[in-house]
Amino acid sequence: MTETIYRPYTAADEDAVLAHILAIQQGEFGVAVTAEEQPDLRAVHDVYQRGTGGFWVAEREGRIVGTIGLIGFGNGQGALRKMFVAAEVRGQNLGREAGVGARLLAMLIDHARAAGIKTITLGTVEKLQAARRFYAKNGFFEVTPDDLPAGFPRMPVDTLFFRLDLS
Repeated sequence: MTETIYRPYTAADEDAVLAHILAIQQGEFGVAVTAEEQPDLRAVHDVYQRGTGGFWVAEREGRIVGTIGLIGFGNGQGALRKMFVAAEVRGQNLGREAGVGARLLAMLIDHARAAGIKTITLGTVEKLQAARRFYAKNGFFEVTPDDLPAGFPRMPVDTLFFRLDLS
């Protein structure tokens, strides 16, 4: 069985992470979003890896197969962003190991708790139904745009929002 390596993002990952995310957004799900509309992907260290945030990747055979980011935006709040898992490993439980998405989410939650984050909020689009089921299965509940915390870094394409309380 091929080993999956879970680790923090490094600057050397930039092009591979961008290609991984765009392939899923555009190619797989037809979400009309470009690299230029996601400048955070060219500034991961500055956007995610500051303060209480972080960004992690899952790598298999030298290829990025999963990403997840956390932006800490004050008052014990965090925003989950850029969770993308390659189709060929999505939903798989690998022997006794949890699936790639579940492992990445667990890393993010462990980090958030250690950093003092009490609530994680995320935005997504309606057509990503499997992602919505994944978030619900992992304790997230849907909230309205009016219930978003002050300072939440909302993406223009997001139409649905979910929250996880860690306290």
